[in-house]
Amino acid sequence: MYFHFFLRAYSGKVIDGKGPKPAVLFSMIGFSLTGIFLILAYYFKFSPILSLVFLVITRLLTGCAEGMVGASPINWAIMALGEKHTAKIISYNGVACYGALAIGASLGIVIEQKFGLYGIGILSIVLGIIGFFYAKTKENKTNMNPQENQSFWKVLGKVAPFGVCLALGGIGFASISTFITLYYNYFHWNNGALCLSIFGGLFVAGRLVFSNVINNYGGIKVAIACLLVETIGLLIIAFATNAQMALVGAGVTGLGFSLIFPALGVMAIKSVSPSNQGSALAGYGLFIDISLGVAGPIIGSVADFSGCSLFFHSVQQWFSSDWDWLIFLRKNQT
Repeated sequence: MYFHFFLRAYSGKVIDGKGPKPAVLFSMIGFSLTGIFLILAYYFKFSPILSLVFLVITRLLTGCAEGMVGASPINWAIMALGEKHTAKIISYNGVACYGALAIGASLGIVIEQKFGLYGIGILSIVLGIIGFFYAKTKENKTNMNPQENQSFWKVLGKVAPFGVCLALGGIGFASISTFITLYYNYFHWNNGALCLSIFGGLFVAGRLVFSNVINNYGGIKVAIACLLVETIGLLIIAFATNAQMALVGAGVTGLGFSLIFPALGVMAIKSVSPSNQGSALAGYGLFIDISLGVAGPIIGSVADFSGCSLFFHSVQQWFSSDWDWLIFLRKNQT
């Protein structure tokens, strides 16, 4: 996680100084290296300690590669197509990322069952190489203006108000992805994993169908509306009396969360000069990582003290502070 955070900051400076292409190429090399060390972990499985060392290296390399590639494709597309398409670019990038996670999780299970970690390692190497040479063929872009260049931490301070809202909005997503199956087990309901599919399906649908509303109504207004929908979804889950009702809540939550990242991301980018947009997106993306990282321990602590039945009662209470902060931001924008 720490490597991931530091590399996000570094990737932002690379994007602003040299363009997004070097960051993408570096990340593809990193992903290929993860495959090599995963294969080494497989071959040295006779030595648990050595195999574990290779697995740790694999995880560190994955964090580094992910940190470098996080904001790079979005900035690359914005530089190529123009800022007027920022909302759609961020939306479609999210669809690609979450779609890849959904496909990768299922595909990884099948490959691991048939070929073990060796098969996953080979696939990682191949995909990294394909990504590297595909990115190599593309023209690099840059908005560098040395006179406007600012430190990452100064840029982070400018995007932090929007990042905080994103982090609080991400608690709903984190709670479903982490605890929904436990919630179902607690009430002895079936098909808890289906909630994740319903959430993901409505998330993707929301980004594809409503991507234009950000340009039409503005990022803050859309974020407030999305937060309302997400809150309703979490309340449905919190007060659900059966599995079907919880599925509806998961879908509504996914629909609400779908546009929060791009809506506030557009505002974050507008808060800095074009020469600092790489750092802005990299810093903005850190907040969703923080949200996903802290949600588990915090909500888990609630379950320890109050019981699993209060998982989503506690989660929706987080959103009251986000409402106040978003309304404050909106008033200061107008």
